[in-house]
Amino acid sequence: MPPRESLIAHTILQGFDAQYGRFLDITAGAQQRFEQAEWQAVQHAMKARIHLYDHHVRLVADQLRVLNGAASWDEIFWLRVKDHYQSLLPGYPRHEIAESFFNSVYCRLHGHTDLKPDRLFIFSSQSQTAPVTPLRPLSRHYQPERGWRALVDQVLGDLPLTLPWQHRARDVGWIVRHLQSHFPRLDQGWLEVNSELFYRNKTAWLVARLHLPEGIFPCLLPIQRTETGELWIDTCLTDVNDASIVFGFARAYFMIYAPVPAALVAWLQPILPGKTLAERYIAIGCQKHGKTESYREYLQALAESDTAFEIAPGVRGMVMLVFTLPGFDWVFKVIKDRFAPQKEVTEAQVRACYQQVKEHDRVGRMADTQAFEQFALPLSRISPALLTELHACVAEKLHIEDDRLIIRHLWLERRMQPLNLYLAQASDAERRHAIEEYGHAIKQLAAANIFPGDMLFKNFGITRHGRVIFYDYDEIRPMQELNFREVPAARYEEDELSAEPWYSVGPDDVFPETFRYALCSEAVTGALLLQLHPEIFDARWWRAQQQRLAHGHVEEVIAWRQTQRFSVCYAAETVNDRCTPA
Repeated sequence: MPPRESLIAHTILQGFDAQYGRFLDITAGAQQRFEQAEWQAVQHAMKARIHLYDHHVRLVADQLRVLNGAASWDEIFWLRVKDHYQSLLPGYPRHEIAESFFNSVYCRLHGHTDLKPDRLFIFSSQSQTAPVTPLRPLSRHYQPERGWRALVDQVLGDLPLTLPWQHRARDVGWIVRHLQSHFPRLDQGWLEVNSELFYRNKTAWLVARLHLPEGIFPCLLPIQRTETGELWIDTCLTDVNDASIVFGFARAYFMIYAPVPAALVAWLQPILPGKTLAERYIAIGCQKHGKTESYREYLQALAESDTAFEIAPGVRGMVMLVFTLPGFDWVFKVIKDRFAPQKEVTEAQVRACYQQVKEHDRVGRMADTQAFEQFALPLSRISPALLTELHACVAEKLHIEDDRLIIRHLWLERRMQPLNLYLAQASDAERRHAIEEYGHAIKQLAAANIFPGDMLFKNFGITRHGRVIFYDYDEIRPMQELNFREVPAARYEEDELSAEPWYSVGPDDVFPETFRYALCSEAVTGALLLQLHPEIFDARWWRAQQQRLAHGHVEEVIAWRQTQRFSVCYAAETVNDRCTPA
């Protein structure tokens, strides 16, 4: 009989195999869901896949408790378990995620305490330079021997999709025109197409690397289906910034069949040069390992500078304490011990809201977060102002171990500039763009069945790509739970001067016309918002969104600009050839 340490190591790895096998099973169903327009099933599959990891960690932890019986989990024993586990990983196709799974099981068994580096895979035990080669080639190479039109036509013809094309020759022509207009030396290039399609919501993305003398460029084609089940392509994205937005932190995770995820994220790196390893893992649905990599990035940021943690710029939150580490692209968010009186929520409700956002279609407008337990900060690196704020606002979640301050629970979230600070120093053109983006964010959240609650500009950020993202989730509500009403006419003149409403207000009532008091107090910004997005102040518009949701409509929020759509770029040629998405 193998030693107990070996049995436990094998049990953990078998548990991870079961989890990732089920992960691949759900992912493999993406093509069928797309081709059959099973959009509600797409949403359910996304949530189910997110739940898999924690579910299997719990199963394995329970199994190990039974296996271990009354024996203790002493330090020497776990060191031997880790050694046995590490010996199973050379040549294993998902060793890096298997290490994260080991860490999660350990934390589950120990209640996120006793987190010693020698018992966990804080850094990988395996070489990062040579990921295991997948059995199936990651990509297919296409040379323009018969010209680019023939090349693109062959690429589309080789896709695994079984639906017919609405107008394949038209789409091929548009793609080639785009490539020729953007790359003068296209005739000297070739295309490398990923063997798998990247599915998300109502789109199947063809992701390719365009090889040219100047370098490697992304080539992304969003494939959609019409209501009658025909395929069409809406645009061609060949800029690294556009590719970064498609793979952005405010979008749902892709469904991409990746039996060797390390090979895939390495393949993506040249076309996503601005994305860290953590972000690439998160984008393909391996968010738990992405969390591991983000922690490694945090440790690297600590090691490479001596800057101090400091309070984040912007208006202080009533629910969250937010702080930053200069040079690190994430912010730290901790739930306060006590909330401002006007906030009628509990800590459990706030946590539930953040989990809801993680499982929801974020439509490119809500930032993803990574939750950590027992997160350690070096005391010597905490600014005096932040240390005072931590003790004042989150003292119940703190304890000190040696030279480290331990925070019981926090989230990491991508750093953005608060929208209110951006607007305060924006030019006229920047202000107009930001307000247009803000209104689109509100509308797209509503279409995704999310009412943000507090819509003040301070609760939104603006990214380096100029996109407005919502990041304050403690008041979010499903649209269907709310009653959008018009403000009744005043009975008397004095009513309008009263500090209290002259009409009844239920707990689920929302009066959109009153939004202007908070959002339009600054004249220029308010006028822009009323001009560009008057609908958000109209209860009828909100009720219309509720009706669409009630009828099962799933909105497709495109990840590219309207001006990039082929139907706009080549408008004169599409008058009689419009596409109606499902």
